[in-house]
Amino acid sequence: MIKVYGISTCTSVKKATAFLKAHGKTYAFIDLKSVPIEAAKRKEWLSKQSMATLFNTKGTKFRTLGLDKTMSDAQKEAWLEKEPLLYKRPVIECEDGTVVVGFDEELYLKKFA
Repeated sequence: MIKVYGISTCTSVKKATAFLKAHGKTYAFIDLKSVPIEAAKRKEWLSKQSMATLFNTKGTKFRTLGLDKTMSDAQKEAWLEKEPLLYKRPVIECEDGTVVVGFDEELYLKKFA
């Protein structure tokens, strides 16, 4: 089953879940605010996507924390452990084992339609 990790108020998550519904895909929604991401899960995602893709430097949480865009990947990973809202959203675990990050309609059409 497809797993969508995100927060329900995020515009990109809303677009992604609407797309999946419109294309008849069933999915499980995992709320990043209430379900902690284990280190093993984070490592799995990082084996499939780069830190630059997973770490959100454009979001409100990044700005309010006053973080530096030049942080090392190790520093970013430490922040992801402490603050899950720094993940770029949504993070989607696909049925084929791949991981898709963010909303990209062209990619979604290839992957899910």
